Amino acid sequence: MNPKKYRPELVVPAGDWPSLHTAMDQGADSVYFGVKGMNMRYFASNFSGLEMKKIVSILHRRNKKGYLALNVMLKENELGRASRIITQAAAAGVDAVILWDMALLSLAQDAGIPVHLSTQASVANSRSVAHYAAQGVQRIILARECGLDEIQSIGRFIKKEKIPCDLEVFIHGAMCLSVSGRCFLSQYSFGKSANRGRCEQPCRREYVIREKEGTAEYIVGQDYILSPRDLCALDFIDQLLSAGVGAFKIEGRMRSPEYVGVTSAVYREAIDRCLSGFLTPALKKKLKQRLGKVFNRGFSDGFYFGRPDKTGSRGPQHQYEKIYLGDVLKYYKRIGVAEIILRTQPLLRGQTVLVIGRNLPLRSMDVAEMQINHCPVERADKGAVVGVKVDFPVKTKEKVFLWKPRRPSRA
Repeated sequence: MNPKKYRPELVVPAGDWPSLHTAMDQGADSVYFGVKGMNMRYFASNFSGLEMKKIVSILHRRNKKGYLALNVMLKENELGRASRIITQAAAAGVDAVILWDMALLSLAQDAGIPVHLSTQASVANSRSVAHYAAQGVQRIILARECGLDEIQSIGRFIKKEKIPCDLEVFIHGAMCLSVSGRCFLSQYSFGKSANRGRCEQPCRREYVIREKEGTAEYIVGQDYILSPRDLCALDFIDQLLSAGVGAFKIEGRMRSPEYVGVTSAVYREAIDRCLSGFLTPALKKKLKQRLGKVFNRGFSDGFYFGRPDKTGSRGPQHQYEKIYLGDVLKYYKRIGVAEIILRTQPLLRGQTVLVIGRNLPLRSMDVAEMQINHCPVERADKGAVVGVKVDFPVKTKEKVFLWKPRRPSRA
């Protein structure tokens, strides 16, 4: 493949400011985000409508695109608020709105904003693609249930018929056992609708099942039979590239900045290496090991090669965990030293720390030097104020975390 002729867009999630900056820093071509109260990740930090202009300005300065996710079912009494959000989005210059409610489609088009059709619309065939394209949709995010052969067929149809829209598919992140995520379990159990972005994820929990007439009792949870593994398309990213899909999306607006950073960097390298002809099986293995370090529930091919035979997750499977350590009190720029108060536990020389701030990407480093009262130490205990030599500038009040191997979950 010639990367100058074809290079799919890498679309990365941002649920907060650190994730937004990290996504840009680690190779995202575009970032999708939501505003508080009206998106499919209601429980993410999200952003206010007033922040959209700042978000888009920052993205555009880095030659990145910004997409507003308004992918919820809209109720009658919310039309006014939706209209105000669309007006703010237009004023901010967002590059597209991700939606599936036709009222929002109408509002976005009236405001002159390009529209990307959410996977919630469950588009899985070429005729549906043609229909929505005729309605002015510029990009369609295909249903999660589409297989690779079906995506290739739809792609050929678009090219042959010169349909004026492109396709986007998910390549990594959480999956739902319900068709395209249209689940009613959260609504039934807690009165909080997944289709309104308020899913409580009851499928991800353990349950006790008791025999109705008897004393037998079972705990369902070891394999989390309602909780599927996460999608990971790294092993067959070259096949997806050959399908000519216009955009690859990573799921995870409720995931951490380190998840955003690692997944963005890994898929950026995989895509670029594949396009240049240097994505080897050994490199794929190495990159997949990196993906395994950040939050996941085990990996699956999803529906790309048919219905998954083994969908059950064993719960969180990530190899590393982030533990809050303390805060930056001062930064001495001339000597590159951060003064950190250890609020939760000791810090040892050689450990890896993450520094997360609101307006900077996530940064990490191994602690090579640290001092207390100008004396070198190998260990600083909880409650201590320790000077740490840092590889990058930090700011007062930034949070510091330990990044360390976690105990594996029970099999």
